Amino acid sequence: MDENESRISALTLRGAQERPMNEKLFVLTLSFSIDGFIRQVLTQKNWEKAYNKHDNSLRLTVKLDIKNNGKIIESIKLIRKAIFFWTRNPKIDHRIWIMIVKDDTPFYPLEEEEARQLLFDFIKDIEIKPDALRKGKNDITVLVELSWGKHEFIEKNSVKKESNIQQIDNN
Repeated sequence: MDENESRISALTLRGAQERPMNEKLFVLTLSFSIDGFIRQVLTQKNWEKAYNKHDNSLRLTVKLDIKNNGKIIESIKLIRKAIFFWTRNPKIDHRIWIMIVKDDTPFYPLEEEEARQLLFDFIKDIEIKPDALRKGKNDITVLVELSWGKHEFIEKNSVKKESNIQQIDNN
């Protein structure tokens, strides 16, 4: 493994269960993390250098291709942003800090590690309609493709990985 490489890790698809309030949907939970170089370089020192050069945000684009027996039945796009800003928060010992936008909600972490967890750790419920499934057994997988642009502290890149198979029985 190259030390300058980023990767998707702990990719798990689980929990093929019917939702009690709406029995028509199958719900799977997808969880994964982004590890490696991109996670290591997201430090206060690096985001302050980037801010000083007018590089004020890092945007992660995540594309989830939900597949049934190898055929894409739905695609979902997720966006996560790290925005670097000037702060006067007395709880923070630095003048440049970070805000994470996750599911259109801003978060203001107090620690670097908390910022990395908010930006790089994902848990997503995926709802599958029965009409996207055929009768009987269906093998569901999710192809995760993550990309980001060039920034002061990291080059443009993308990574992808396919999840384990989760079987849904559609009777």
